[in-house]
Amino acid sequence: MSMFWTIWISVITLGLIIGCYFLLRWCLSNQTGVPEGESMGHEFDGIEELNNQLPRWWTIMFYITIIWGFLYLALYPGLGAYEGLLGWKSSNQNIQSLEESMQARIDAKEQGKLVEYDRELDYAADKFDPIFEAYAQVPVEELAKDAEANKVGQRLFLQNCSQCHGSDARGQNGGFPNLTDDDWLYGGSGDKIVETLINGRRAAMPAWLDAMGEDGINEVVNYVLSLSGRDVDPQLAKAGKTRFAACAACHGMDGKGNQMLGAPNLTDNIWLYGGSHRAVTETLTYGRNGVMPAFEKTLGKDKIHVVAAYVYSLSND
Repeated sequence: MSMFWTIWISVITLGLIIGCYFLLRWCLSNQTGVPEGESMGHEFDGIEELNNQLPRWWTIMFYITIIWGFLYLALYPGLGAYEGLLGWKSSNQNIQSLEESMQARIDAKEQGKLVEYDRELDYAADKFDPIFEAYAQVPVEELAKDAEANKVGQRLFLQNCSQCHGSDARGQNGGFPNLTDDDWLYGGSGDKIVETLINGRRAAMPAWLDAMGEDGINEVVNYVLSLSGRDVDPQLAKAGKTRFAACAACHGMDGKGNQMLGAPNLTDNIWLYGGSHRAVTETLTYGRNGVMPAFEKTLGKDKIHVVAAYVYSLSND
């Protein structure tokens, strides 16, 4: 962590604790102009308000929490890059890759230097790694039929993938595909799903405004919508068909797409960013650059294998 953020965090954290101390001192002083123990002149439902100090036990507890806050921040890391007097760490390594993380944990275990987080990881690895290794030996298409493996894959999916694709894996508008149908940008075989999860994907739909102009884009939009049986202006669609030659390099002359490039099928009325005239116009005007992150460092190949089997099962029941 940089020095700037260390100072930023330290000033705010310590400032709040010190602020609590002065707020407590202010509350303990009599600022009302009414002698302690006397009436404040307020009465409701037969209950009269008196000018009393904060309860002594409450005040003492507040002082204890303030002192504890300072002691904790002195002993443990909590102020940016400051490591604390005890040198406690939740982990023994800065993770560069999953393999390096595992090796660092093994080294720390041999040296008797495992800390809390690493002990938990070590326990989980001893218990669950053999299970994932066994699953990894089964082809994705076959593993997808294993109910227990799918339960594990579903939990991993919910933890890592549902934020974009939804808990039901049906995706959402804005570049997050539905994983429960049989429409795949890069291929829906077990190997292709694993490849997508390991390496991630980066879309490269260029913007066409400069090349086609607004009128040209309107023509192509009409032609593209006609491919899926939509009602369009036939004259504009005819002109758009000629211009579509520039798009055919990726989507094919028939508009059925190319899974090697991740170019979607334009004839099936399934739209990643919306299929309205306005949405398709926006796509052609500005382009699309969606990103599917790589999960190799996050999950490792064995767990990815299980997630891929679960995803495969969603569209191959």
